[in-house]
Amino acid sequence: MSDWLSEKPWLSSYAPDVPHLIDEPDGSLVDMVFRSVHRYDQATALEFFGRTTSYRELGRQIDHAAEGLRRLGVQKGDRVAIILPNCPQHVVAFYAVLRLGAIVIEHNPLYTARELRHQFEDHNARVVIAWQQVVDTLATFPSDLALDAVISVDITTEMPQSQRLALKLPIKKAREARAKLGTAPTTKSHIAWDRLLSKGSLKRKHPKPAVDDLAVLQYTSGTTGRPKGAMLTHRNLYSNAMQGRAWVPGLTEGGEVFYAVLPMFHAYGLTLCLTFAMSIGARLVLLPTFTTDLVLEAAKKNPPTFLPAVPPIYDQLARTAEHRGIDLSSVRFAISGAMSLPVQTVERWESVTGGLLVEGYGMTETSPVALGNPIGPSRRPGTVGVPFPSTEIRVVDPADPSVDRPQGEEGELLLRGPQVFQGYWNRPDETAETLLADGWLRTGDIVHVSDDGFVTIVDRVKELIVTGGFNVSPSEVEEVLMQHPDVVKVAVVGLPRASGGEDVSAAVVLKPGAVLDTGGLRDFARRTLVSYKVPKRIVQVEELPTSLIGKVLRRKVREDLISAGKRSKASRDS
Repeated sequence: MSDWLSEKPWLSSYAPDVPHLIDEPDGSLVDMVFRSVHRYDQATALEFFGRTTSYRELGRQIDHAAEGLRRLGVQKGDRVAIILPNCPQHVVAFYAVLRLGAIVIEHNPLYTARELRHQFEDHNARVVIAWQQVVDTLATFPSDLALDAVISVDITTEMPQSQRLALKLPIKKAREARAKLGTAPTTKSHIAWDRLLSKGSLKRKHPKPAVDDLAVLQYTSGTTGRPKGAMLTHRNLYSNAMQGRAWVPGLTEGGEVFYAVLPMFHAYGLTLCLTFAMSIGARLVLLPTFTTDLVLEAAKKNPPTFLPAVPPIYDQLARTAEHRGIDLSSVRFAISGAMSLPVQTVERWESVTGGLLVEGYGMTETSPVALGNPIGPSRRPGTVGVPFPSTEIRVVDPADPSVDRPQGEEGELLLRGPQVFQGYWNRPDETAETLLADGWLRTGDIVHVSDDGFVTIVDRVKELIVTGGFNVSPSEVEEVLMQHPDVVKVAVVGLPRASGGEDVSAAVVLKPGAVLDTGGLRDFARRTLVSYKVPKRIVQVEELPTSLIGKVLRRKVREDLISAGKRSKASRDS
């Protein structure tokens, strides 16, 4: 490790009262949440469309759900899949699985059957807790993926009674709302969530998980290739919650209001909402999907104080709140991640709210947060900040990570800390490529580190596309588009958008005589891929640039498409 980084120059930029190191977690995530259950028993833990659940009731439901799962045969070390949007049942299910010492596997409920099947083939879970809208999809799985039990969740049962009644009205608006919140499955081979909770409380003698037990398999595209399960222990996730708590001086334990606009099946939403918020006894306002109307309507009744999100969300909320005259001054802290944060977005948000908006950095493999801008005047917009407490960094030669780069030179970012994962599920070779023997994690990101330790992302060694906070593997999208009869060759890349992040974009070579039908190609892709993976831009090219051995040069494709876009804009402007 370079001498200048071993001296940790960033520590002097920490906000006042932020420790350089965190304590070791003294238990599991189950111990963490039940500490809040006992400490804040009468306080509100969850809010869903105005209906609230106290911490005491949350603890009771976790015990009852755990007992229901135990009776279904779930044991320590078993894998249980959760396929839910943000809702109270998601929080209960997450901790109920962990309470048994079992392993949570989070899934995007909007995934297609093919995408879900790929992940189930990898982790082989036999018990699933799923949004009722997904249950029929699970019934299409082949016999070799036969499930022992599917628990179906109707998220509307946790809404206030008045809203449940309104959903039953025979009008178009009510029908559309019902469809968004989930339609009842047609297959009968499932167990209702309420029935799962009806089996009584978990036996007190049932052992809790240990701090180094595996807690979550979080699927990610990692640094290369198709999605794989990142193995995160209780220690990894609890440490990251503790690091987050340490990073934000001025938080009031038992008094904050977090808004869960980030999906909790995503690593970012999981840590900021499912673990961090619960660890400090916060009120977690759950939104099953993000719309500005939902957030701003909720803010009128129960204003948020802490809002983790991604740049486009901050932009939309600030613009709309300002236009409608809605007060967002309650939001003291906002932490942005998953994509670059434009300085203009920071300025707009802070002018509307009066609070702070800072950018952080992480990846699923770091539970996920590893770097952050200080919550205070030393923050530096345009950078991803400095290492979290108990976190170390190195800057190395991407071709040989054992060679450190001199001070001021760009190189690949390496990370080490208690939040770094244990490897990829059933993928020892890829684990060895990413997780070095001495605990250093290769991020695949090329960075520049200032003399005082602030990190700026310059480029990526990996070719993943980051869109809307999600990672998209180009090879997965290419594989789907190549199945279209008109496509001869394809290269998928990410093209930058002004608001931050990237658009999934495809350069295609068509067979002779074929005419480009961008709408048709998108519809074709949409049959197999979740919407955020479907290319936003599709461009026909005569040929794709390749290396001497015939490998398509995605970076060159990306450069060519960016240049073509600039030429097109210049031509229109003239």
